[in-house]
Amino acid sequence: MFSVSLLVSCLAVVSYGKPLARRMQVHETRSHIPPAFQEVGPAPPDATLNLRVALVQGNFPGLEKALMDVSTPGSPLYGQHLSKAEVEAFVAPKSESVAAVDAWLKEHGIEATKLSPAGDWLSFSVPVSKASSLLDAEFSVFNHTPSGSTIIRTRAYSIPADLKGHLDFVHPTTAFTQPFKGPVLNFVPSTGDKPKPAVNLSSDAVPASCQSVVTPACLQALYGIPSAPATVSTNQFAVSGFLNQFANNADLMTFLTAFRPDMPATTTFSLETLDGGSNPQVLSQAGVEADLDIEYSVGIATGVPIVFISVGLDNQDEIDGFLDIINFLLSQDTPPQVLSTSYGGNEPDPPAAVLQNLCNAYAQLGARGTSIFFSSGDGGVSGIQTQQCTTFVPTFPSGCPYVTSIGATTGIGPEIAASFSSGGFSNIFPRPTYQDTAVSAFLTSFGDTNAGLFNASGRGFPDISAQGQDIEIVFRNQTGEIAGTSCSTPIIASIVALLNDELAAAGKPPLGFLNPFLYSSTGSAAFTDITIGNNPACETEGFPAGPGWDPVTGLGTPNYAALRLAVGL
Repeated sequence: MFSVSLLVSCLAVVSYGKPLARRMQVHETRSHIPPAFQEVGPAPPDATLNLRVALVQGNFPGLEKALMDVSTPGSPLYGQHLSKAEVEAFVAPKSESVAAVDAWLKEHGIEATKLSPAGDWLSFSVPVSKASSLLDAEFSVFNHTPSGSTIIRTRAYSIPADLKGHLDFVHPTTAFTQPFKGPVLNFVPSTGDKPKPAVNLSSDAVPASCQSVVTPACLQALYGIPSAPATVSTNQFAVSGFLNQFANNADLMTFLTAFRPDMPATTTFSLETLDGGSNPQVLSQAGVEADLDIEYSVGIATGVPIVFISVGLDNQDEIDGFLDIINFLLSQDTPPQVLSTSYGGNEPDPPAAVLQNLCNAYAQLGARGTSIFFSSGDGGVSGIQTQQCTTFVPTFPSGCPYVTSIGATTGIGPEIAASFSSGGFSNIFPRPTYQDTAVSAFLTSFGDTNAGLFNASGRGFPDISAQGQDIEIVFRNQTGEIAGTSCSTPIIASIVALLNDELAAAGKPPLGFLNPFLYSSTGSAAFTDITIGNNPACETEGFPAGPGWDPVTGLGTPNYAALRLAVGL
C-alpha cells in the first residue's frame, strides 16, 4: 500500500506533469570501457532503451540457509526441498521497497512490468531522453568492434538517495558485456583411421578403442553407468540451448542406431521455448553444441524424459537469456530435477552486481530441488576459451557457489586431466564453507606457485569431471569427434538424472543442489581422483591435477556404483 507521502508524490505528478525534485546519488560508475567497445557519440534522445530494475531481495540470507539445510547430508531437513511459494517468500522484495521504487517510476510516468516470479525484477522501455532524466545519466552509442553491433550505455548513473537499500541496480546501464558463448567446438569427421568405436559391451572391461574414440558404451564401462531404462516419468532432465543452436532429431536417430542399438532409435525429447526460441529440423540448421548435448543426454540417461529448452535471441534480461531461463523454470510448479548447460562466459565481462543476482537465481532453483550443471570452459586458466592473459581468468557461472561446475578428462587407464579444462578461483564469489577443507588442502600443497595470478580466497572450480576428449557424435548426418567441457557436462548430468530416477522409484527426493554432498567424505569417496595433467595458459603451466580436489578436474570422475551407495540406494 502507498504511504501518504508517496500518494502525495503521485498526485503531484498528475497535477503538475513533472516529477518532484529528489536528491540524487551516484549508484554505479564505470572507470574504463572494455577495449572491444568504442564510443561513437551521444545516443539519440528518441532511441528506445529497454531497462531492467533489480530490487533488493527481502531475505536472501534466509534462502541461502534453507538451501544448505536441504542440501547438506546429515541435516534434519536434507532432501526437503522448498516449494515455489516458499522460495518466493524469501526473495520477494519488501513491500516498502516495491512501493518506493514504484512511486519513483510513476513520478516519471513509467509503468513497470514484473519479470520474475518473486517480483524482484521489473522492466520498462523508455526513450533515452527520459532515461537520462530518470537516472541523471548521459547515454552514448558504443560499437562492439568484434561483431559490429552497437549498444547504448552510460559510464555512470544515479538514483534517488532514499532508494538506497530498496533498489539493487538498473540494467544494462553500465554493462559492457561480451556475449556469453557456447564453446568453439571443432567437429572432426571420422576418417576411418581410428579404431572402430565401441557399441555393445561384452564385459565390464573398458574397450581399448575408448582410448581414442569415446562412445556411450565407453562411458557405461568406464563409470559403471547402467543401460536399463529409467522408470519414473516425473523425473525430468532439461538441456539448455542458446545462440540459435538447434537439436536435430534425425541426427539423434542416427546416433542411437549406431551407438545405442539397445534403445529404440525413435527415442526423442520434448521442446520448450522462450525469448522467441525454436528448434527447426532442417538438417543444415542443426547445431553441433545442441546435437552433442542431446545425444549425450538421451543416449546416456536411458529412458529419462528429456526436455530441450531453446532460448531465443529476444532476451528480456540483456545477458543472453541466462536469467530468463531460470525465471522461466522458477515460474513452474514442478521444475526439472536436472538442468545441464554447456555455455558460459568470462567472469570479468558482466558487472559483478548482475552476476551476483544471477547466481542468487541459481540458489532459488537449487532450493526447489534442481541440480544445476555448467561446463567450466575450454581455455585452461585463461577463461571460457583460450586467450592471451596476464592473470588467470575465472569463468561464470562456474564461479557461482550454487551450481556444479564440470571439468574434463581424457584417456583410460588412467584418466588424466584434459589440458583445456578451465579451472581456478572466482574474483567475485568467496570460497563457500562446503569446499573449504578440500580447497585449503590444494592451496597448501600448491604453495606460492603463480602467486598473484589468482584469488586464493575465491570459490574454486570445477567441482567434478568426466570424459571430454574424442567424444563421438553425429552432426548433420556425419559421424565424428568433438572435445570440450561441453561433452563432460551432459554426461555428468545424465548420471545424476539416472540416480534421481532410482531415488524416485524408492520414494526418495531428488538430489537437488549437489555440492555439499560432493564435498562430504561420503560423496567425494564416490569419485575417482585424477592426479595427472594440468591446464596451461597465460604463459604458465596453470594448475596441476593432484591428490584430492584440484582446479583442473575437481574431485574427479564418477563411479556410479559408489554413488548409488553414497546417496542411500
